Amino acid sequence: MEEKIEQAFLYDFYGELLNEHQRQVYEDFVFNDLSLGEIAEERDITRQGVSDMIKRCTKKLEGFESKLHLIRKFMSIKLEVEEIHALVKELKSNPKTEIIDKIETISNQIIEEL
Repeated sequence: MEEKIEQAFLYDFYGELLNEHQRQVYEDFVFNDLSLGEIAEERDITRQGVSDMIKRCTKKLEGFESKLHLIRKFMSIKLEVEEIHALVKELKSNPKTEIIDKIETISNQIIEEL
């Protein structure tokens, strides 16, 4: 299951960099949950061809991530925003200057990452 989630993230961030045929096959496998056989029959290619294409696409998308790190940055910022959200909840129930300082520090980190 986790592999499918990783593939979905890779596709969401870098899928437009694949050609149309690659995108269709990758979408069928990752998002439409079609088997290799179903995709092969639908696209009139062999199961091995589908398997190879999915592996090549995944490798290509992973290559983009290793160079651009967009998913890593996104996940980092997401965690920081979640932390800010928790601090704001805490601040609403118990106003403290140290919480405001933490929020400022985290928001500065986010700005630097962008």
